[in-house]
Amino acid sequence: MSVSYAHVWIVLWTTVDAWDDERMEISDPLDSVRISPQAPSQSDIDEYRRLSAEQAAGVGIVSTVWRGRDYAATVSAYLSVSYDPPTLLVSLYEGSRIAQAVASSGQWALTLLTADQQREANWLASPGTPLEGLLSQVPFRRGPATGSAVIEGGLAYFEVATTAVHEEATHLLVVGNVVGMGSGGPWHPGLGPLLHYAGDYRKIKP
Repeated sequence: MSVSYAHVWIVLWTTVDAWDDERMEISDPLDSVRISPQAPSQSDIDEYRRLSAEQAAGVGIVSTVWRGRDYAATVSAYLSVSYDPPTLLVSLYEGSRIAQAVASSGQWALTLLTADQQREANWLASPGTPLEGLLSQVPFRRGPATGSAVIEGGLAYFEVATTAVHEEATHLLVVGNVVGMGSGGPWHPGLGPLLHYAGDYRKIKP
C-alpha cells in the first residue's frame, strides 16, 4: 500500500495550524459598543468619531469650477480605488458647497498637501470661508485637463472626471477616472505629507 507524503504533510500542517489558533485566541471578551444601524444614539456617534480618528489620513484639497466660480475645501477622506484605469474616490459632506459643486460640475482636482501646508489646509477647512476671494490667500495654478485649482507646492495632484456619485448617509461618495496628474512642486529630502490624526494635523517625524 503506497502512502502520499504530500497528503500526510497537509494533515500535519492543518493540525498544527488549528493548535496554534487555539493557543493565540484570547478568552476575555472584547470591549465592544453595539450600535443599532437604524437609530444610533449620540453617545454611539461620539464613540465612533473618537475611534475612527485613530486612523491617520493624508490631507488634501479638492477643487472644482462650477458656474464660473472656484470651489475648494480640505479633505482627508479620499481613496485610490484602482490603478487600471486610475480611479479616485472622495467623500464629501452632502450639505456642503463643495459637494454640490463637485457633483454638479462633473470634474475636479485633488492636491495632496505637504507637511508645510497646514495654513492652506486650515483656511480651506474653515466653515466661514467666503465664496468671493476663496483662493486669494492660496497660491494655485489651473489644471490643464479640468481647469480646477491645483494648489502650488503639493506633493502630487490628480485631475478627475466623475463617473459616479453615490449618496450614503450624510455624504456623497464621488468616484472618477483620473484624466491628468503630476507633481505640485519640486521634491526635496524631508518633504513629507500633512496628516490628520486624532482630531489634529500631524507630521511624520524624520
